[in-house]
Amino acid sequence: MQRYKFFPIILAVLISGISIQSSHANPSPAKTGDKVTLEYTGTLSDGTVFDSSSKHDAPMEFEMGAGRVIPGFEKAVKGMLVGEEKKFTIPIAEAYGESNPKLIQKVPREKIPQDQEPQVGMGLIVGAPGEQPMRAFITEVTPEHVTLDMNHPLAGQALTFQIKVVKISH
Repeated sequence: MQRYKFFPIILAVLISGISIQSSHANPSPAKTGDKVTLEYTGTLSDGTVFDSSSKHDAPMEFEMGAGRVIPGFEKAVKGMLVGEEKKFTIPIAEAYGESNPKLIQKVPREKIPQDQEPQVGMGLIVGAPGEQPMRAFITEVTPEHVTLDMNHPLAGQALTFQIKVVKISH
C-alpha cells in the first residue's frame, strides 16, 4: 500500500497536463463576446501609416461585438486564432464611410475663436448650444472665411491593416 501513496497525486498531475495540452492543441477562434488583444499597423492606400499599436506602446484590446472598432476591422478579426497574422483592406463603407459634403462648411472668420490664428490642419471643437460638440478640422483659410470639415479624418478612404492576434479571452 505504501508504494501507491503518491499515485493519486501523480495521476492528477498527468491528467491536468493532458487537459492543458489539449486546450493548446485545439485553440478557439475569436468570436462575439471575446476580448481580443492584437498588434496592428494601419496604412492608407499610398502606404502612409496612420496608426499602430507600437505608436501606443501597447497592443490593442477590444471586445468582439461591442461596437468599439469599425465594422470591417471586427469582421476581419472574427475567426482568427492566437498567433495568427493577417493583412486586409477595409473598404470605405466598412471603415468611416464616404466623406459627407454636408459636414464641410464655410464659416465667417469672426466665428472662429480669436485666441489663435486659424491654420489649415488645425482641429477645433464646434457645435451650437444644446447640440453635441463635434471635432472639425480647418481645410481652408481666407481673409473672410474658414472652411471646416467635420468628417472623420479617415472618411472616404479604404484602410489596410497588418495584424497579429496576441491573446483571446473567452
